Amino acid sequence: MNHNETFETVESLESELVSLTRELWENPELGLHETASAELLSSFLEDAGFEVTEGIGGMPTAFSATYGEGAPHIGILGEYDALPGLSQAVSATRDPVEQGDPGHGCGHNLFGVAGVGAALATKHALDSGQATGTVTFFGCPAEEILVGKVFMARDGAFDDLDAALTWHPSHLSAPFMAQTLAMNSVEYNFSGESAHAADSPQSGRSALDAVELMNTGAEFMREHVSDDARIHYTIPNGGGAPNVVPAEATAWYYVRAPTREEVDRITAWLDDVAEGAALMTQTTVERQFHTGCYDYIANHALSEKVLENMRLAGPIPYTEEDHEFAAELQETLSQETIEARTSQLPEEQRKEARQSVLYPDAQPSYDVGTVLNGSTDVGDVSWVTPTAQFWAASWPVGTPSHTWQAVASNGSFGAKAAIYAAKVLAATTLDLCTDEELLATARDEFEATVPHEYETALPEGTEPPFHLTL
Repeated sequence: MNHNETFETVESLESELVSLTRELWENPELGLHETASAELLSSFLEDAGFEVTEGIGGMPTAFSATYGEGAPHIGILGEYDALPGLSQAVSATRDPVEQGDPGHGCGHNLFGVAGVGAALATKHALDSGQATGTVTFFGCPAEEILVGKVFMARDGAFDDLDAALTWHPSHLSAPFMAQTLAMNSVEYNFSGESAHAADSPQSGRSALDAVELMNTGAEFMREHVSDDARIHYTIPNGGGAPNVVPAEATAWYYVRAPTREEVDRITAWLDDVAEGAALMTQTTVERQFHTGCYDYIANHALSEKVLENMRLAGPIPYTEEDHEFAAELQETLSQETIEARTSQLPEEQRKEARQSVLYPDAQPSYDVGTVLNGSTDVGDVSWVTPTAQFWAASWPVGTPSHTWQAVASNGSFGAKAAIYAAKVLAATTLDLCTDEELLATARDEFEATVPHEYETALPEGTEPPFHLTL
């Protein structure tokens, strides 16, 4: 399919889309509390003629916006949650807009808007008779705490899709084909007895002691899990004054591994460790399961089509001014960081990337067959329907996500990557709507590579963790 008209449609929307990225960037909201952000995008699509459904998965900031009718049904995923403590001006020095406030350090102000642009371009093609089918944009909250798509998938939001597409800001452009780690997020809340720590310690039972013993037990577990597994924790509540035996204390754990089965085995062992810590301290423990996501399974057939459209749409048209600002940001990164961030590339590309400030040309996937040491709730979608995603160069080469340098980029030249991503998403959506063979190949691959039917990792009755502020 010739995508010139598709790209022109996206370009005609550029000023509106860039304005949306900026409005989200200027008003960052944390996961499950993205009220204004979700309303901004959902109302924009509703005004354009999409049918909007809100409150998916029990989350007020989760929505879908659907246009068209009949098969195929293609989903485009979008996100818009920010990160705590990353407020930053468009500046090449650390300069919070408001100290301690959130900031868009992962580029989700770009992420969701690109999906909106792609959905609108697809609508134009459906209206003009270039294609038939249905497109749905999914507004997915709380990716940073791996919640949104997990609860949406549990409630069947993606069950009717023939394929799903998404992207993510990064420092390079390429299809994202690595496996990610499955994950559980669990809090262990210990309860004991308070007492005066000096006058009557014998009357107390320290919940903090239980937390510390649990964490010690977790450290000894590490020797007996696979090298790819990860166990990490914090103590959100460790008590108050030192002279009061803490009656309440909490350990919050993430357990990650390449498969759901291994995550569940490690979590069950961790549950036993928590019970043991409670027995040793004569306290009690309650387990609060927040979320659990699957590993990501990339669909190769869809990813190859994505790369084809990335090359048709690119390179991202960064200006000399963009390069100058990016160079200032890049100078604040260590050489070790840049080298680590580009180490996965083939040698020739690695040398070229390390000599660049912005690297906007689409590259072949450099992570096929690897396991990324992180998690994404896109994993759950990839177990429900054939799924592809890609990186787009939104930041200076070597820039890690979740940094102030990324925030500054996302509020400035990164908006051009969102326009580029909208083109790629729209083009691939229309390919799926017009190429029955592509859709069939993607489905055959999905059925051959996904080990079993999707079953949510969430225990029955689990509610979205609205109290979390990450």
